[in-house]
Amino acid sequence: MKQKFSKMNATAEQYIKGLKEAYYNNNAQEIWEHFEKIKHGLTTADVEKLTKIYPDIPHALISLLEYVDGTYWREYAGEEITFYFLGSDLEEYPYYLLSSKEIIENQNIAIKSYSDYIERKYDEVEIDEKITNKADSLKWLHFSDCMNNGGTSQLFIDFSPSEKGKIGQVVRFVHDPDEFSIIADSFEEYLKKLTDNKYNFINEDVSE
Repeated sequence: MKQKFSKMNATAEQYIKGLKEAYYNNNAQEIWEHFEKIKHGLTTADVEKLTKIYPDIPHALISLLEYVDGTYWREYAGEEITFYFLGSDLEEYPYYLLSSKEIIENQNIAIKSYSDYIERKYDEVEIDEKITNKADSLKWLHFSDCMNNGGTSQLFIDFSPSEKGKIGQVVRFVHDPDEFSIIADSFEEYLKKLTDNKYNFINEDVSE
């Protein structure tokens, strides 16, 4: 059944409001205002493409993308930006929001990159038991890369959990040492955790 997204998700709306305050409180008001001036959200056609590939895509993620269609080397008004928009359970470590185009392009990245990990072929790699061990059924939505161009950490929404997990749980991959952890049972819970942690990934470094 096709989802309908008639208005902004309340959790996403609250998240964006708090993120703006975090930028203001860290002397980065000009950076935020410039970002708001040039950015734009995804189109209705983009939403249709995403929901076709990911029928269970969370309303909260669509709402974030409707506000800004990516902050990772993303061109707006002829300017390429990198803008910290998300975080994880890694304290004070910022992440970018991928665009709808990048999410679609990366739909098979987990299978291509992590199948051996998912099938538990490396004992030294920690993988949460809520994550499936069947690579052929893996369905992850890659929505975020860390500040290190994604080389250190990536975030996914998991639509193919193990029997102990929940559909829609958020997976955080971190490299060296490699580890896959469930950091929230849903995307909305993930955003609420970032809010409760007072957007600790935004500090005065963003204004430098």
